[in-house]
Amino acid sequence: MTQSPQILTDRLLHAARKAGAETADAVVMQGTSLNIEVRAGTLEHAERSEGIDLGLRVFVGHKSATVSASDTRDETIQEMAVRAVAMAREAPDDQFAGLASPDQLVIDPQTAALELYDPGAEPSPGDLQDDAARAEAAALENKGVTQVQSASAGYSAHTVHLAATNGFSDGYRRTSRGLSCVAIAGTGTAMERDYDGDSRIFQSDLRDAEDIGKCAAERTVARLDARKPPTGSFNVLFDERVSSSLIGHLLVAINGASIARGASWLRDAMGSAVLPDHLSLVEDPHRPRASSSRPFDAEGLPTNRRNIVENGILTGWTLDLATGRKLGMASTGNAARGTSSAPSPTTWNVALTRGEASRDDLLRDMGTGLLVTSMIGSTINPNTGDYSRGAAGFWVENGQITHAINECTIAGNLRDMLRNITPANDARTHLSRVVPSLLVPGMTLAGN
Repeated sequence: MTQSPQILTDRLLHAARKAGAETADAVVMQGTSLNIEVRAGTLEHAERSEGIDLGLRVFVGHKSATVSASDTRDETIQEMAVRAVAMAREAPDDQFAGLASPDQLVIDPQTAALELYDPGAEPSPGDLQDDAARAEAAALENKGVTQVQSASAGYSAHTVHLAATNGFSDGYRRTSRGLSCVAIAGTGTAMERDYDGDSRIFQSDLRDAEDIGKCAAERTVARLDARKPPTGSFNVLFDERVSSSLIGHLLVAINGASIARGASWLRDAMGSAVLPDHLSLVEDPHRPRASSSRPFDAEGLPTNRRNIVENGILTGWTLDLATGRKLGMASTGNAARGTSSAPSPTTWNVALTRGEASRDDLLRDMGTGLLVTSMIGSTINPNTGDYSRGAAGFWVENGQITHAINECTIAGNLRDMLRNITPANDARTHLSRVVPSLLVPGMTLAGN
């Protein structure tokens, strides 16, 4: 009979102690996923997977090692522990690695309040196929669409349990339900494509399949007859679909791992302005039905709401225990890990202050410039913040969209870009990164 993740973590810890580990932690992830793809109204691809992964981290003094497996047999667990301890004894000392002390551990995580798991029945393959087919059919109703590249629907359910020799033992379940459609318009070298999709924890929150297909088609057809923009300095409006990438670069730069290495363009920015004075960036790991919500982090510490940036001022780094110790600071409860790696810092749900203007208002006010709706490639200098990316979207003249744009590069410096952003009010509040469209003045465009 299959044992629960909690029992498996207990077995891993027992084996680690028996093999000679002084302390240890274990994580078990068990889950199911189902994905369906439809093409031309018929089933194109169906995949279902069920599996379990075990991870064990052991400490011998200041030395540590991590091993993983997907086999729950006793002999495998015993072998994992023996190998992990042997590896740890050969590893270099790391005075900063180690488990949390018992007084640091979360006491009452209030997991149920986060609504991470949809208790409804798992959708059948037929249900998923029907959703994908409806999205495809809706896209093909647009006469400008020549074909639908893919329409897919998926579902997953996972259980995570973490335990350690410091006394921590807890877990949670999470579900995900997704639907997407990619449409193609035009032919040959004039071919364009775009997409739409949605991903939610609860089936009942998922957008309608017809709406997703229709939106994918409209976005695709709008990109036909694209041209290159002129080269020069112009205002750039990052559409809400891509604007969170700018905030993502800031989050990477304040990650404790980057700061500890000295490899960050914000390494000296603590307590200084990184956003406009009226904007804040808030992390909230307790937002219900959000994909990055967590009742506790991967080291058993409580997760907490915090102002990463408050009124434009950077207030702190994103830290796990090890990076916090390296920097002489407390963990912010932001450790994440898989079964085959040690914890590392990451961010949970974040939200940028929204503006009062709509995206159309910002388009009107920007005059002449580029509305970016998609980006490819990335050249970001982690030490200087110099930014360069391929982009596509729409050209704006006198506040009005005139034609589609492709094959261009936008460039600037992230420190200057973020300090001068103007947000719209169109952020989607269910996303893990709630970031509205962002207007950035005076970026360099390379086109014709």
